[in-house]
Amino acid sequence: MRLFVGVTDNSWFNFLSQFASARQMPLDEVNFWLPSPESFQALAPGELFLFKLHRSAETGYKDLIAGGGIFASYSILPLSLAWQTFGEKNGAPSLAELRARISAYRRQPPRPYEDFKIGCLILTQPFFLDRASWFEIPGWSAPIVRGRGYSTEDEVGHYLWRKITELWARQNMEELSKEAMRIEEERARYGRETIIRPRLGQGAFRVVVTEAYRRMCAITTEKALPALEAAHIKPFSESGPHAVYNGLLLRSDLHRLLDAGYLTITPDYFVEISPRLKEDFENGQSYYKHHGQKLVNLPPNRQDWPDPQFLNWHNENIFKG
Repeated sequence: MRLFVGVTDNSWFNFLSQFASARQMPLDEVNFWLPSPESFQALAPGELFLFKLHRSAETGYKDLIAGGGIFASYSILPLSLAWQTFGEKNGAPSLAELRARISAYRRQPPRPYEDFKIGCLILTQPFFLDRASWFEIPGWSAPIVRGRGYSTEDEVGHYLWRKITELWARQNMEELSKEAMRIEEERARYGRETIIRPRLGQGAFRVVVTEAYRRMCAITTEKALPALEAAHIKPFSESGPHAVYNGLLLRSDLHRLLDAGYLTITPDYFVEISPRLKEDFENGQSYYKHHGQKLVNLPPNRQDWPDPQFLNWHNENIFKG
């Protein structure tokens, strides 16, 4: 398994740590933002991302690991959409404060109200260690600005994995501790590497569905990102999971029709528009052109295609046929 140690803004860490403490429950996800839309290929979904705080009086001017999360996805988003998707889980109390914090790191100050793009590392199951448990990373080089990758097969990477899993057990992080035990058992039994199963939150769901559909509406291939929304086929409130195979990327108006039951997708991926749309609103002509159309944009990875069982559930329970 790979790990990545990211140099972490202390104010971002402190805000989220206090935010989680005030809620008296763990956060499901956070956005570890990069001030510029750079590439990130250091981790695969399910691998471990650790927070190394900036050297400061708070850290005793040492290179300390203070927490981390499970990498779920990387995406480049406009600032406004990152705030709309993750809100305070961006590590700031408001959009204005988030803009100010990110702007302080950008080489070129943005124009007033510019909706500049940022890199978004989506981390699930984030954890924030008690201050007494912060620990120093061996052999860290001060000039490292962004972060550094490791493998659990390396000496330092193995040490980091062992240290973190011990702290998960000690601080009663049961879900992560169980995953660590499962990984160790599979490694011992089968001799192969595995990953942590990330539990997606609402924001992560939106991002991974958007990326899976290559940022295009499944029905119209619309590419205007602000107009696109990740729709649950079976609602989360009805035990539908935050999973790509329970999602569709749709233009916002089509999303609303899906949720209201005036539109559905058959298990063989054809669009159906309910006759009730015309009956209830004396209109809907612009939508009936899609009736009987096969989805024109499905994810390249077939495992990400909508699950026919969820589509059938929507047909039987939501659609106004």
